[in-house]
Parts: sequence; C-alpha cells; structure tokens
Amino acid sequence: MTTGVASTTRAVFLSERPTPNRPRPEHFEVRELALPRPGPGQVLVRNVFMSVDPSMRGRLGTSAMHYTSNFVVDAPLDGSALGVVVEGTDEVPAGSYVRHRLGWREHAVVDLAGATVIDPRGIELHHWLGILGQTGFTAYCGLVRAGEMHDGDTVFVSAAAGAVGSAAGQFARLLGASNVIGSAGGPDKAAMLTDRFGFDVGIDYRDGPIGSALRAAAPKGIDLYFDNVGGDHLVAALSSLRQRGRVALCGMISNGGPDSPPIDHLMNAILKRITIRGFIVRDHEDLRVEFENRVTDWLSSGALVAESTVHDGLDNAVDAFLSMLEGGNVGKALVRLS
Repeated sequence: MTTGVASTTRAVFLSERPTPNRPRPEHFEVRELALPRPGPGQVLVRNVFMSVDPSMRGRLGTSAMHYTSNFVVDAPLDGSALGVVVEGTDEVPAGSYVRHRLGWREHAVVDLAGATVIDPRGIELHHWLGILGQTGFTAYCGLVRAGEMHDGDTVFVSAAAGAVGSAAGQFARLLGASNVIGSAGGPDKAAMLTDRFGFDVGIDYRDGPIGSALRAAAPKGIDLYFDNVGGDHLVAALSSLRQRGRVALCGMISNGGPDSPPIDHLMNAILKRITIRGFIVRDHEDLRVEFENRVTDWLSSGALVAESTVHDGLDNAVDAFLSMLEGGNVGKALVRLS
C-alpha cells in the first residue's frame, strides 16, 4: 500500500452470524477495507501480530452475557493487535510499537487514546500480546486481586495449558504457592503442565471425573481456584476448597449446555464461607506497572516459560481462531501478519 493517501487494506469480516454459536470458516471472509489517511490524534499502524481469544466466540452471537460488544455482520472483526507505526505524530513517531484493539486486519488507523506504546525491553515482540499483554495481566490480576493469593496456598487452575491458565499456574508458583495443580485436555497437555510449565500436578480431565482427580491431587483440599471454564471444574473446586477458600472467576466457556451442573452445588460456598469473585481485567489498571516489571524480570531470568502457538498470515486467522476454540493451541494463540 502507499502511505500518505487514502488507500485500502485487508481485513476479516463476519459474513454471517453462526447459528447456534458454532463458528465455521464459511461465516468469515477476507475483504478489502478502506483505509483513510490518519487525522489529528491518530496514527497509521502496520499490524505485526494479532490475538485470537476464547472470548471472541461469545461476541459472534447476540447475547449480552459478556464484557464487550458483539461483532457486527458485514463489518470487520476487532481484537488485540500489536504493530509498528507507519505514519506517526510528535508524541508517537513512526517506528514506535503500539498495542491496540484493531486487529483482524493488516493495517489500521488507530486513535492515540486507544493505543499503548510498547517498549519491548529486549523481549520478543509477540510476548507483549501474550504473557506481557492482557493474557498475562488477566492471570496476574486473578491471582493477586480477585483471588487474594497467599504464600503457601494450594492453587488449582483449569484450562491450564491455555494462554491464561499456563500463565496463572506459573505466576502462582513464583508468588509463593506451595502446590499448583492444573487441568488440561489429553495426556500430552497434562504432562506438559508438569514437564514444561512447572505445575506440581497435571490432570487430564478427559481421563475421568475431575472431582475425583482433584481430590487425589490435593487430599487436604485447595485454597484458591482460578476458574477459566466453569461447569464441572467449578463444582469440583467447590467440593475441594477448604474453609474460607477463594475462587477467581475468569471464564465460563463450558457453561450453558444441557449437561451444565445444577446451581445447588453453590451450597458449598455457604457451608465453607467461600469467597467467589468475578473480575474483568480492565478494572485493575493500577496493577499494570507492577505486573510488567515483575514479569519482565521473570522472563529475563528464565524463571518463566512463555509458550505461544503462532499462525502465519491474515488468510489463516480464521483457522487459528477455530483451532484455538478446539484446544489446538499451547499457550497464547497468535497470528503473525507481517
């Protein structure tokens, strides 16, 4: 493309809303998108990486039961991205790296109010969308703020081979947990939790009832559950939590189906005086500097493993998204755009 004049870029559009909420490749289409010259308070960005996240599935429907807006039919998708400024301002000159919300496209005109300038600090750029981006920040806020983690806690993390879960388990260990237990789908991912990410126990939830496996892994109970899935994992955690245990509710991706457990399991929260706290990461920006400083130190020292599954090219972005929804990623799922 030629900078300095109105031009076009390519973007992924939602061509049809999935019914029910089960996306397939035919629901999406890569199209040309008009790209005007940036105005005052805007920069032109060439996107380098974009994120695909589980929360995007909920945005494909019409329900309001999520924490951002739904995607619009015949409009481009959006989501976290990181790129290099092509046309900048005095405040954010060309060559700067910025993180923003206009992903799913190769170029974007971004309002400075919605952009964060990134200093990579010698760390691979894509990690600023993963372990050092909203993914890692979500894990950190869930443990430190929502979960009020203490030294010596026994911590259980669901979807622990995913982007948030693998970060949460490692952060828990580095923050002083005495025992970190994770669940993942399949023997290979369960083994990776201990072999790669340093969990004390990795549970394959497909191998049998999660409640029995959790009791075997923590016969004396758990103190904190980091919940990425809801459903039977939440029920198992409520059963295993000790008196005055804590639950940090991050995601409920398994809920809503015909096999969802009944709500009366919440009686455990009353009997054990359990604190259940839902959280949304954008409410905790006061922790951002602390988080970035700690995590960059952990990465630089080799104390932290940051795993990513990277797909190449905008034309493969939909496949990357659908694969992530089926558990095809380890760590953060990303698309390299340039």
